[in-house]
Amino acid sequence: MSTTDNQTTQPIKKGSFLQENNKSLLFIAGAVVLLIGVYFWYQNVYLKGRAEEAASKMFKAESYVGVDSLYNKAVKGEGGYPGLAQIAEEYDNTKSANLANLYLGGIYLRKGEYKQAIDALGKYSATGSPVADPLALGLLGDAYSELKDYKQAATYYKKASDKASKFTSPMFLKKLGLVNENLKDFNGAVDAYTKIKTQYPESPEAQLVDAYIARAQEQVK
Repeated sequence: MSTTDNQTTQPIKKGSFLQENNKSLLFIAGAVVLLIGVYFWYQNVYLKGRAEEAASKMFKAESYVGVDSLYNKAVKGEGGYPGLAQIAEEYDNTKSANLANLYLGGIYLRKGEYKQAIDALGKYSATGSPVADPLALGLLGDAYSELKDYKQAATYYKKASDKASKFTSPMFLKKLGLVNENLKDFNGAVDAYTKIKTQYPESPEAQLVDAYIARAQEQVK
């Protein structure tokens, strides 16, 4: 029997895998520890620092948001201050960037730039806010409605009405009813208008909702 045969048939000693791969396993363990360290640094130092930096640069752009004539400055910035577009891009994963996308969506919508509005609002991440989250959904509904994509508009108005407070839900329900009428979904329109009447009878939208209900019901076959 050859030396090669002896080596081939020699039984493998118990624990030899760990012995032979000891260096590899130590490397893997060290890499895991390193990754954990990097993760905590990223969360607690890097992201925190970027968030604070973004917030400090945000106030100038925010001051322009409510003034139609200053929309371009809000988007592009001025005098060394970054605009909302730059903040949204450079400081992603921060609260300021998220809010910037919401602002941008509203501004683009007011300017008639509906596709840009959809792009910005699509980057907004829900925060659990009972005001901002349904607003973002409702603005998406408005943008799609302006583009006459009523099916998408209805989807977002429905989501917005479900998330909104008693003060804004009736507004989204009314818009949902209107786009459902455009879609010839008159039963859906009746349902939306009826919710306004029964669930939000004190809302401004409820004052004339009977006329909307009657109009939609006339079309139901």
